[in-house]
Amino acid sequence: MFNLKLLQKNKTIKYGIPMLLLVVGGSFGLREFTQIRYDAQRFRKKLDPSLVAKVNLQKQSVILEDEYEKLKELNLDEWKNIRGPRPWEDSREYQDQQRMDLAGGKD
Repeated sequence: MFNLKLLQKNKTIKYGIPMLLLVVGGSFGLREFTQIRYDAQRFRKKLDPSLVAKVNLQKQSVILEDEYEKLKELNLDEWKNIRGPRPWEDSREYQDQQRMDLAGGKD
């Protein structure tokens, strides 16, 4: 009925069908690999129970209050803005000069 030699010479069958199978099969294969990727990301995003307790909103206010108490203990009124050295300046020399100015200002 069909001549096998005639089918082997047909370019559509020789090149087109394998290309079509590669494109369609590749699409299904990539879908599986990307699904594995997203499943792994979802697994990594799950938090430990200890971290969930820290993120809990009820405990969040306690953490903020503790941080506020720490900040109240600091003396924020007495500070001095110290300029860092410029790229063309010698940083050691400039730092030594800043230290001398600070030591001289305290005495």
